[in-house]
Amino acid sequence: MQTLQQLSLPSMGCGTWAWGNQLLWGYNESMDDQLQAVFNLCVNNAVTLFDTGDSYGTGRLNGRSELLLGRFNREYVGSGKENICIATKLAAYPWRWTRQSMVKACKSSAQRLGRNVDLVQMHWSTANYAPWQEGGLLDGLGDLYEQGLVKGVGLSNYGPKRLKQVQKKFAERGVPITTLQVQYSLLSTYPVTQLKLKDLCDELGIKLIAYSPLALGLLTGKYSEQGPLPKGIRGLLFRQILPGMRRRSQPQASLLACLQDVAQSRNKTMSQVAINWCICKGTIPIPGAKSVEQARENIGALGWQLDGSEIAELDRAAANADKKMVQNIFQTK
Repeated sequence: MQTLQQLSLPSMGCGTWAWGNQLLWGYNESMDDQLQAVFNLCVNNAVTLFDTGDSYGTGRLNGRSELLLGRFNREYVGSGKENICIATKLAAYPWRWTRQSMVKACKSSAQRLGRNVDLVQMHWSTANYAPWQEGGLLDGLGDLYEQGLVKGVGLSNYGPKRLKQVQKKFAERGVPITTLQVQYSLLSTYPVTQLKLKDLCDELGIKLIAYSPLALGLLTGKYSEQGPLPKGIRGLLFRQILPGMRRRSQPQASLLACLQDVAQSRNKTMSQVAINWCICKGTIPIPGAKSVEQARENIGALGWQLDGSEIAELDRAAANADKKMVQNIFQTK
């Protein structure tokens, strides 16, 4: 039986959705050297949690993110190597419905990584559309922990009602839930403010991981309605949301203006303030990085803290934003 002590989680991680994803992030294989440099820089700066998924990668590049992480991990020789924690999310594909299918999926991930997965996560709950499928998948996660194939088990996109049910199911087997991952940022406060997931996680001893803490880049301050906007789906989404982030129904209500004010007074970037806000809320943000410049900027969110009045100001601006991020369709209640 594994023990929780073997899994050490830093205050910030690195999301690797873009590593292999052509559709949303425009990945191509010429980026691999840059991504290796991103990995090295992160680990060297104590950003040792890398979040991936067995579904990450487009088309023939499926599983690419795990393959790259495996290679980067093998080739890394700097400090902090012993603290590297690779967390992978196993997709609840329709053809996966037995406990064995999850064990097999995790072993395939381990093969791509060239090492065991540290933290295995259920990518999403099937409760909204195929509740009968979920039991076997969760049993498989428990099996992985019991067999010592992973150090910890986590969930992703689960709401409080489902989380309590799964926690009870796992507790009966002596399997602790280490983490819960949800979309959380200044543009997506719903999981914490409405679902009250942070309070429940604290009560159950579960760490809350915040994915998309920069809201796909909307909180970086790099984009405006005047453009240029990213291509494809991100661009369409930005066109809908940006006006509501800038509109002022009352003075100081604009989220981007508020972020900019705090960033300037702190001599930080807007991204760094947005990530630090997530850390101050007691979550582990996992911003993505496709370049060394982005990774360096993310790392600049560490080593300092927003004060209470700045957090309250950002909270108010977030609550007043006319448009919020679209919630993940798999997020359960």
